[in-house]
Amino acid sequence: MTSEAALELAYSKGLDLIVVAPNATPPVCKIMDLGKYQYEQMKRQKEARKKQVTVEMKEMKYRLRIDVGDLTVKNQHLKEFLSAGNRVRVTIMFRGREMAFPDQGRALLKRVATDLADYGTVTQEPRMQGRNMSMMMEPSKEVLAKMKGPGKE
Repeated sequence: MTSEAALELAYSKGLDLIVVAPNATPPVCKIMDLGKYQYEQMKRQKEARKKQVTVEMKEMKYRLRIDVGDLTVKNQHLKEFLSAGNRVRVTIMFRGREMAFPDQGRALLKRVATDLADYGTVTQEPRMQGRNMSMMMEPSKEVLAKMKGPGKE
């Protein structure tokens, strides 16, 4: 159909002629209501944004000489973060002479990883960054499966 005939047909029906594939030979056009089409597209995008899951990065800072009670409280917070589906950076801050004992910091991070093994897995092994040693954890597959739940996708 010629473009003039297609335009006449579209205007006679009170619709718009929209080019769908301009690079095809001949170009492909569609007769439709442009305002309604844009509204539906916008609605679909809004629905997709609602269903999309955003993963946040949380951070928990420890000191090398942390007491058992404080360690359990901080680990409890990490369990909550991982259960919510967030990725976590666990950081140990060294001060002064503590810099001479990176092996103790590594041992503490290993202990945190074993305490949280049911909730998350270590994705980045402990490494020094200036005066801090940090490792990354993300939720385990079991935790993510519980978040989705039965019947959800």
